[in-house]
Amino acid sequence: RLQHWYHAVPSKDKKRIYRDLVSMILSRKSRMCHFLEYKDMKVVYKRYASLFFCVGVDNDDNELIVLEIIHRYVDLLDKYFGSVCELDVIFNYEKAYYILDELVLGGDIQETSKKTVLKAIASQDREEEEELAGKSSSSNS
Repeated sequence: RLQHWYHAVPSKDKKRIYRDLVSMILSRKSRMCHFLEYKDMKVVYKRYASLFFCVGVDNDDNELIVLEIIHRYVDLLDKYFGSVCELDVIFNYEKAYYILDELVLGGDIQETSKKTVLKAIASQDREEEEELAGKSSSSNS
């Protein structure tokens, strides 16, 4: 599963938090609120088809803004992968992380424009293709 932590958390605690949140979120009915309280934080989650997106934030953070960031991220994944599914994330996890890093930096929103984020992703893809083309042409020589 795709996880990105913006605070240092011991691996054992990450596993416990992950396990607790998965069981809490999956046990909730679909019409229930998308906000939870968990220990000293709020958890905002949203389900899109078979994908769940979950964000833990400080108690004083705005849940609706976090919900909008989740939606923005899913929108970007949809535009990049064309109707994103779990397999897209599993087999292209580095691209999913890259898209997240273009949108959020250090736990704060970095770029609000989807167009700007998509341009950065397209630029990254071109650079990767050029690098791969350069390696294959030098190995053929």
